[in-house]
Amino acid sequence: MEQKLQFIEFRLFWEGHVNRADLMDTFGVSLNQASGDLNRYIALAPDNMVYDKSGKTYVRSPAFSPHFMKPDATQYLAQVRSVAEGIVAPEDAWIGNLPAFDATPAPARGIDPAVLRSIVIAIRRREAVEVRYQSMSSPDPEWRWIAPHALAFDGFRWHARSYCEKSGEYRDFVISRIIETRQSRSTQMQTAADADWDEIVQLEIGPHPALSQNQKRVIEFDYGMQNGRVVTPVRRALLYYALKRLGLDTDPAARKPQDQQIILLNTNDVPGASA
Repeated sequence: MEQKLQFIEFRLFWEGHVNRADLMDTFGVSLNQASGDLNRYIALAPDNMVYDKSGKTYVRSPAFSPHFMKPDATQYLAQVRSVAEGIVAPEDAWIGNLPAFDATPAPARGIDPAVLRSIVIAIRRREAVEVRYQSMSSPDPEWRWIAPHALAFDGFRWHARSYCEKSGEYRDFVISRIIETRQSRSTQMQTAADADWDEIVQLEIGPHPALSQNQKRVIEFDYGMQNGRVVTPVRRALLYYALKRLGLDTDPAARKPQDQQIILLNTNDVPGASA
């Protein structure tokens, strides 16, 4: 019921209207159930919508105030992106009328479902699993034992954060490079031993000082900065990927301020950052 109330409010906020057919299509309920859901919403938030007889739909009233959800632009755009990337079918999104959209292409990562299942099971059971892995430091794939304890996403690829018995240290294994898995066994390695995974590094980010005042203000708004800075926590194990993705792994002077836009304010506290 709570989800239905949130859906009604979502449609009212983002599209300005909602009707019984919307509820029937999204939740698979009957006409009477949809009518009951709308009446229940009216009883709980009587000032939020009015019935438009000509359009045969409920429309958002001028006094609308969210009761069951906090409007979230990130959530809305995440749904648009999920549809764009084929993760969610258009009919399964809460957005009724999707705006025209597209996204920059990202190469598909060919992760074998059976491999991913083995990794997830090993994480859940705290086991080691034998994998046939193709590293970039070796011309041919080889079998090795790893003890995965977490999944990690660097913005482009999924990794299995694992203890590698061959190297004797914790590493990131690109899951799409695991060709196959074999047997599994118990392991003595503990997640707590992965210090780089546990350590959180704080990235203090600010607008590029060479930007104009108006440009700085819009960058501050774009990144949700307060008083010219925002603090972004990142696991040390993922620090390399975070710096690279934000363009903070190179000297800010190497690019035009309009291209770089942001800088790291606490470079001395961040390993691998460029001053």
